[in-house]
Amino acid sequence: MKENKGDTIISISVGTMIKAFLVFILFYVLYLLSDLVLVLLTSIVVASSVEPATKWFVKRRIPRIPAVLIVYILFLGAFAGSFFLFLPPLLQDFSHFFASLPQYLSFLGQWNPWNDVFNYQTILNNLISQFSPSPASGGNIAQTVSGVFNSVLNFILVLVLSFYFAVQERGIENFLKIIVPPKNEKYIIDLWYRSQAKIGKWMQGQLLLGVMVGVLVYLGLLILQVPQAFMLAMIAALFELIPVFGPTISAIPAVMIGFTVSAPLGFMTIALYVIIQQFENHLIYPIVVRKVVGVPPILVIIALLIGTKLGGFMGLILSVPFAAALMEFVNDLEKRKIEKIAQN
Repeated sequence: MKENKGDTIISISVGTMIKAFLVFILFYVLYLLSDLVLVLLTSIVVASSVEPATKWFVKRRIPRIPAVLIVYILFLGAFAGSFFLFLPPLLQDFSHFFASLPQYLSFLGQWNPWNDVFNYQTILNNLISQFSPSPASGGNIAQTVSGVFNSVLNFILVLVLSFYFAVQERGIENFLKIIVPPKNEKYIIDLWYRSQAKIGKWMQGQLLLGVMVGVLVYLGLLILQVPQAFMLAMIAALFELIPVFGPTISAIPAVMIGFTVSAPLGFMTIALYVIIQQFENHLIYPIVVRKVVGVPPILVIIALLIGTKLGGFMGLILSVPFAAALMEFVNDLEKRKIEKIAQN
């Protein structure tokens, strides 16, 4: 058959097909071992997050292994102390909140023009029926026990693996050298260290921001005598991790509770959150995060949504580090593109 000059001949070699097949097998294996991969990546992030504190102790002539042990003991001690200190009042507030939930839903229903179609009480009853155990839910109980066991096991694995990475001065770098092709080794290690610095600064800023906003909300709600003040302050502190929308979302339950007590209290609660938000935007945020090379808010939101959807709690932990690494990688691509344009 005679070939036309405009015809395009596509030739795929056997080597290319084998490489494509091996890549497919690799991704399939990673999918099968997704839980283990998440544990491994989370361990790397945890080990990286304790590195600044470890270096602080090492600079004071404390050997690396005792330094890492001290950091882990301080972290676990602070976690356990916070757990036993804050859990009882938090559970008490949640208990009062759920006990008063029908009252809150009734109040919301008065302001709902689509109450016949979108009824809050009906939605709550459906949720309760879905999560409540039935007499024939032995399988669900077994799944719950299995899920709790897996979570505890994963937590222990993260602690052990992160400790192993942390006690070695170049533990993460050595691990990256094993899994990264030699030609990309130098760049990937440099990318990771730059991303690690960005992640550390971002997390420090967000944690300080959350604590300060949580304390302000708690004191303000106590002065106004809004019920469940401690629970609402914890919600405000946690939602500071979500840029832009987090503070607004955290204000909704507080305002709802305030209005169920009285209209003046509801309006004062709105005023309190507006004042704290303005105080945060114009004073706290510039002071706390002024030296932080920020991750764009929209990128953080998208990363949190994707990470939670794909990997649950561990995906949530990994979402911002991966977003920071992706941002660094995109910046490198832009620099290379500008350099090529300048050379031409």
